[in-house]
Parts: sequence; structure tokens; C-alpha cells
Amino acid sequence: MPITASRALVRQAERWFVRHGVPQMIAGYDFDRHILPRMLPFLAVVVVADLGWVILWALDGTVAWVLLSALVAAGLAGWSALTRFGRRLPHFSRPAMITVLVAYAVVPVAVPPLALWLHDGRASITITSVTAFALLLVASWLATSYGVVPLLRRAVRHAVEDMRNSVRLQGRALPLLLFVTLFFFFTGELWQAMNRLPWYRLGLVLTLFTAVTVLAAAGRLRDEIGRVEQDLSRERLSSSCQRTPLASLPIEEVAPDGPLRPVPLHGRQVGNLLLMLATRQLVQALVVGVGLFVFFLLLGLIVVQPETAEQWIGEPPAMLADGLPVPLALLRNAALLAGFGSMYFAVTSMSDVEHRRQFFAPILDEVERTLAVRAVYLAVREIVLPGQTAPQVPLATDEVAGTPTGH
Repeated sequence: MPITASRALVRQAERWFVRHGVPQMIAGYDFDRHILPRMLPFLAVVVVADLGWVILWALDGTVAWVLLSALVAAGLAGWSALTRFGRRLPHFSRPAMITVLVAYAVVPVAVPPLALWLHDGRASITITSVTAFALLLVASWLATSYGVVPLLRRAVRHAVEDMRNSVRLQGRALPLLLFVTLFFFFTGELWQAMNRLPWYRLGLVLTLFTAVTVLAAAGRLRDEIGRVEQDLSRERLSSSCQRTPLASLPIEEVAPDGPLRPVPLHGRQVGNLLLMLATRQLVQALVVGVGLFVFFLLLGLIVVQPETAEQWIGEPPAMLADGLPVPLALLRNAALLAGFGSMYFAVTSMSDVEHRRQFFAPILDEVERTLAVRAVYLAVREIVLPGQTAPQVPLATDEVAGTPTGH
């Protein structure tokens, strides 16, 4: 073996992918070995919560609280044990996998009838409980498959960093966004619409802006992957592996013939990278949106008197609260323009040369680093486990940058 490598090193690299929210980069990523073991803590919490509901609803007095306390203690201990178990990425045999899923499926079928029987002497299966358990299982599978929780955790950390640097970020982003949105703030028709628009409809509009941002990020990512994958030089690999379990490997021995050959990505891996990119992009846009909202709120409080708002709207505006002269239309107007400005900022940061260099390039660097670490991980895995690297299913030729990713 030309380099010092082991199965433990490969497993450490796989856990690094999990912690960074890109578990799909793991070779041979499958349900029984990688997904179900990490789903177990959440599934256990769902079962414990259901049993706790039964205890509180069907029993009374001290007995109920004693049983509930014991159940919570057992649930916390089980959560800790199952979390450590899942981090080892154990392989579940097919009988074990079926046993776990059947045990989970039995709970919504058996527990609600038991609760009804204890409460009033009758029993029936509740469709609501079965549906809720099924939806929670699917949500847990999707979140675990694509590393949603680690991505959200990293997004929150990035948001805190962006907030600390918000003066710099807002100073660069706000001037252009105000040039685009300020005119609409003083439009009477917009104030009329915002005075009558329910909050849930405004939420749907903001969701639409978010969807446009995600679609723009998806299209841009597909354009970038072909270029990103090509830069697997030794210098890039060495710098990317810093602060990872692969940092101590001699890159010149991992790649003795020069740059590593890119391994094509399949659809789920591209989707995981897209989620990683979109999460970071949305968090940055959210920070900018908060700045825009505060600006328009302050501008409205200073400039738009209640009489002016009434003249624009054509009727007395709805107020936030009695004795508080803040029109609801002002809050909705500020939220709408902040959402639009955030979307505009996110799209512009991916297309405009200057904004791309300032805002999008650092996000893209994370994708580049992930792909470089993946290339080293696959090379080391082939050395430790020769012939066991799972075959990659490449995307169609025209799906990524218009060219095959393996060339």
C-alpha cells in the first residue's frame, strides 16, 4: 500500500461528509447502512412522544406523571445511545431493517386503540395517527438522505457570521437594491393592495420569491459543476483537505500521476450540492432582506403619516394596534419589498461579475472544496477497499454544463 490509509480513515471521511450536510457524496450511500441508522433517534422520539400522549390522555394522577417521567428519561438515554450507534454507520441486514420499520409501523396502529380502550372502553384505529407517522417517516428519510439538519446548523452559523459582518454586507448590497425598490414604496396602488392582502397570501408571495431563488441557484449550479470538477490538481486537493480527516495524507502519493480523474456525479449528489448551495444562498439573502425590511419600516415611520397612508389607500388604514400609529400596510409593504430585494440580490450575485466575486464566489468555494475532498476520499477508498467503490451513475450529457462530467 503506497500510503498510510485504513478503513477507519475512510469512515472518518464519510462522517465528515455527514457533518457538512453532503452525505450523498459517500460511495455506496444506501438506506440500510447510512440512512436508517441515522434516522433511528428521530423515529424513537416520535414513538416516545406518542406513548407520552397516551399516558397523559388515558391515565390520571401520580401514576401518569411517574410513567411519563420514566418514559422521558428512557427516551433521552435511547436518543444518546442511538445517536452514537448511528455515527458508526453500521450495516443493517435486511431482516433487521424490516424489523425496525415494522416496529415503527405497529405503533400508530396499536397505540391509539389502546389509548381509546383505556379511556372509554372502546378501540379503533385512527387514520390521522397512521398518516402522521407515515409523513414523519418520509420527512425523516428525506432530511437524513440530504443532510438537512447539518445544513441548517451550518446555515445558522453562517447567518451569525453574516450578521456580525452585516454593515459590510448591507453597505455593498443595499445601494443597488434601494435603487431598484425605492420607487415602488411610494406607489399608492401597492399600499392599497397591501392594506387588503392577508398575511397568509403575503407568505405565499414570499415563498414564490424563495422558489425563484432556488431555481436560479439550481440552474447556476448545473452550469458550474462541469468547471468545478475539472480543477483536481494536487494544489487544490491539498488545500481542500485541510481541517478534514484526510489532511495528513500525502497528496502526491494519492495522485501520483498528477490531477485526479473526476468521478461523475449522479442526480442525488447534484441535488445534495444544490441544497447546500441554496441553503447558504438563502441565508445570505435573508440577512440582506432583514436590512431592507428595517430600512423601509424606518422610512415609512418617518415619511408616511397616517393621513398620507389614508390618502394613498382611499380609506383609513388598518393599524397594528390601538393607539399605535403603525399601518399594517407599512409592515406588509416593507416585507414584500424586502422579499423582492432579497430575490433580486440572490439572482444578481450569481450573474453580475462584481456581485459574483463579492457574494457568490465564497459560496461556490464550498462546493469546490466538497468535490475536491470527495475525489481524494474516493481515491483512498479504492486503495483501502479495491473494487468496492460503488459505480456512479452519471447525469445525461446535456444536464451539466452541456458536456460529460467525466472528461
